[in-house]
Amino acid sequence: MDSEKIKYLVREFLVALGEDPEREGLVETPQRVARMYQEIFEGIKYSNDKIAQMFDKTFEEDYSSESEDMVVVRDIDIFSCCEHHLALMYDMNVTVAYIPKGKVIGLSKIARICDMVGKRLQLQERIGRDIAYIMEKITGSHDIAVVIKGKHSCMTMRGIKKNNSFTETAVFMGKFKENESFRNKICNRI
Repeated sequence: MDSEKIKYLVREFLVALGEDPEREGLVETPQRVARMYQEIFEGIKYSNDKIAQMFDKTFEEDYSSESEDMVVVRDIDIFSCCEHHLALMYDMNVTVAYIPKGKVIGLSKIARICDMVGKRLQLQERIGRDIAYIMEKITGSHDIAVVIKGKHSCMTMRGIKKNNSFTETAVFMGKFKENESFRNKICNRI
């Protein structure tokens, strides 16, 4: 990420808005924005495969291939930025479920995967697919579900301005796709 260019462009953006970038409250804004972008867009520098490598911490567990026991992690809060408007996607809540196939992933790694995938210019639909891909790569399980609910400031603060609207997306793979009762367990709480 080119922090110097970001600082320059943020200053130019302030000028284009009709602001005075030398005004006391704005003097350090280009530096602050550049630092913030380093943090909130950290995921841009990693492919899904690299994220899978970073968080590949699993433990062997004796689950039979026919087991329908599932691991569900709910209420993982993340944020992202919409690639269409560079607008914040917020109050995002992710649920990730999988049926283990001989190994389980460390639970905190699931939250870290969600977090890193969100730290990109994204679409909510792609966030779910990216998380599912990474989970499948790490766990070796094809039985994966990712459900996301979130608000999009491109709908709440501009355009249609529907402040109470949420967008819900779901990715179901394997048994979650094939079996309605599995989907219901994820969508309707266990």
